[in-house]
Amino acid sequence: MINKSKRLTRIALLAVLITVSGAFKIPGPAGTDFQLSAPLAVAIAAVFGFKRYILAGVISSTVGFILGTQTLIHIGIAMIFRVVAGSLVTLVGPVIWAIIIAGPLGSILARIILSEILGQGLIPLLVAALPGIIFTALTAYPLTMVLKGIAEKINKGVGDYVQTTF
Repeated sequence: MINKSKRLTRIALLAVLITVSGAFKIPGPAGTDFQLSAPLAVAIAAVFGFKRYILAGVISSTVGFILGTQTLIHIGIAMIFRVVAGSLVTLVGPVIWAIIIAGPLGSILARIILSEILGQGLIPLLVAALPGIIFTALTAYPLTMVLKGIAEKINKGVGDYVQTTF
């Protein structure tokens, strides 16, 4: 069992990964831009579990809001995405098909809800998100494998060498 400070540090680092990768976006009309953090978010949920993923996501959204890089609409979309994608990966398990469809499903449901909230047509919102949905489906599983490998090395103590060296 890892101690509390290591758990907090991991969650903070995951939040940083989500925040930094979320700064890169595929542009779209008002609130429809697609954060490139989506496949990384799915990978985090698959490797570190729902609780750590959701905590890191909330921290990331809070930081983005404070810095002015996210609006309440962005946060709403992100939270819907997180709950849907994270729940699917958690309920089904981190199997390849769940990892591949979790992000697109989260994005589609977030756009459906956004359409209702804004009173806008669903089709334009989905079309604007399509490049990001495809990107997420193609990259979530490879990112999961990379993140899993890193997590395994850290758990075996490779991270202790780096920690004591610096």
